[in-house]
Amino acid sequence: MPSGTAHHPNSGEDAPHEPARAWQIALVDDDRNILTTVSIALKSEGFATRLYSDGETALKALIENPPDLAVFDIKMPKMDGLELLARVREHSALPVIFLTSKDDESDEEMGLELGADDYIAKPFSLRLLIARIRAILRRAEPVHEGRNPGEEPPAPPTGPMIRQGRLFMDPARHTVTWDGRAVSLTVTEFLILEALAIRPGVIKSRNQLMDAAYPDDVFVDDRTVDSHIKRMRRKFRAVDPGFAAIDTLYGAGYSFNDA
Repeated sequence: MPSGTAHHPNSGEDAPHEPARAWQIALVDDDRNILTTVSIALKSEGFATRLYSDGETALKALIENPPDLAVFDIKMPKMDGLELLARVREHSALPVIFLTSKDDESDEEMGLELGADDYIAKPFSLRLLIARIRAILRRAEPVHEGRNPGEEPPAPPTGPMIRQGRLFMDPARHTVTWDGRAVSLTVTEFLILEALAIRPGVIKSRNQLMDAAYPDDVFVDDRTVDSHIKRMRRKFRAVDPGFAAIDTLYGAGYSFNDA
């Protein structure tokens, strides 16, 4: 047994915990060079990787045995990243980062509207991709709890609930209801809404909302926050067509007010 894992019953210390399992990252890209390069970089940082060269092959595996996070290329044969995300979202809130072309702003917008947590334009920095992956996994930890697939979740910790008018948020369980009806939000959407709801009526700038949703100095541009807000409004209006609690003050930012 390696010395780092031996238990000494007379040492007066508790037995060490089992090593935490490696975060599972699925990479879906038809470019073998990108798959290999990104996989090597992630493994060197302690991640485990699963590689898929097309969306059709990836879909079944992502549904039956979800990883902790997935990185999708958008432009792929057979099933592109946008369709793959839409199909995955029918089954889970798996955190997803998109790889996009710098010239395809419409793809970025569509990806965020479908529920992607982030996007990175090609050509991209491996260091930046790993930083974004770590940031999203850190935010998603209360949801995943490091569980193996099929394992029963532990009882969630108690935490401060947020009640503002018809909005109810439970950060410990990552649940949101509006007027008693469930609204499914991604981790990023949840954190942006939480930042607005804890101080109703106070205008939060895009930079403040980015700091709330991306606390690890990961660069995100203004359009990303606007897209998350737009998608959140659409989700709330699906349960309440009259939803208007997220206000926009042009040039200043956003606020929450359910008067």
